[in-house]
Amino acid sequence: MDQNTNPEIIDQKDITCTNCAAKLEFKPGTTNLKCPYCGTENEIKVDKDKIREALREIDYMKFISDSSNVEVPKDEQTYIKCTACGAETSTDSKVIASECPFCGTPLVKEKAQIKSLITPSALAPFKVEQKVAIDAFYKWMKKLWFLPNKTKQYAKPDKMQGIYTPYWTYDANTVSSYSGQRGDDYQVTESYTDSSGQSQTRTVTKTRWTSVSGVVYVTFDDVLVVATNTLPEKHVYSLEPWHLNELIPYDKKFLSGFKSESYEKDVKQGFEKAKTIMDPTIVNRIKSDIGGDHQRVLTKNIQYNNTTFKHVLLPLWLSSYRFKGKVYRFVVNGQTGKVKGERPVSAMKIILLILLVAAIITAIVLLTQN
Repeated sequence: MDQNTNPEIIDQKDITCTNCAAKLEFKPGTTNLKCPYCGTENEIKVDKDKIREALREIDYMKFISDSSNVEVPKDEQTYIKCTACGAETSTDSKVIASECPFCGTPLVKEKAQIKSLITPSALAPFKVEQKVAIDAFYKWMKKLWFLPNKTKQYAKPDKMQGIYTPYWTYDANTVSSYSGQRGDDYQVTESYTDSSGQSQTRTVTKTRWTSVSGVVYVTFDDVLVVATNTLPEKHVYSLEPWHLNELIPYDKKFLSGFKSESYEKDVKQGFEKAKTIMDPTIVNRIKSDIGGDHQRVLTKNIQYNNTTFKHVLLPLWLSSYRFKGKVYRFVVNGQTGKVKGERPVSAMKIILLILLVAAIITAIVLLTQN
């Protein structure tokens, strides 16, 4: 297949309501497109025979050596880049005005660009409905301490938007040679003189260190790397786990009514991040191989073999609001409902709590002295 060929062009009849001619939108938790006006639903047929093909891994080394010789389909999509936060989200040519879902900044349609990107091989459809995500926002807000009273005037969960976020997944067989030290504890009895001048004995634990070396083998499957820099990594990765066993072949019909974000990190940059995710697991395997009561890993040399990757889209519900000039975001895993949010803090409420605690402590001290 020519990698510059658009592998899938949607027939507008497939996403147009046969009853009122409105644009159909994907209904979370189903495999249906639904008309937001009259409720008509059309089923999106998922070809289960194509799932294995959709989840086909691409050879990483061949791709970065000469991507022109690797059969990787590409797709053209129109994106608008936010001038404030830099997020690039897809846009509908019929939409006259819109806001950036990540920071609420008005998007300038004249700045829209057509980009040719690696086509996602699979996606996880939204399972959590917008209403459920909004309810999660309210529940989360109620649990927050020290929230400024005016925050609720600015937080608008009704603006919550569904975003398909790009990810890379990586598989690799790693071989790691290492050198280090193994520490084995042992006890000895020591004599000492106590504060009264009496001679005493005590048992002391010491560690005997031995130089070691070895090789460990660790296999990784579907190491997930978010392919954008729009949201803080600590927020995105805190939304895990994702149920990748529910991935289905990529079909643009599932994107109807939602936005998608273009990837910023390319395949090579994504793999560098994947290495940092793999590293703690490799170190733990090395320590287990060293054994003993304590371990020191002095050097390690990691080889990555049979490395493969694929491009997938995962669903997020996102709401953003500005408070005192700063953008705060609330995100919901569109597959599991797990939430993560940013929030302002009222310095006055914290000060009042500190004063209250100080007053209570002072009162207790005065009572105990009387």
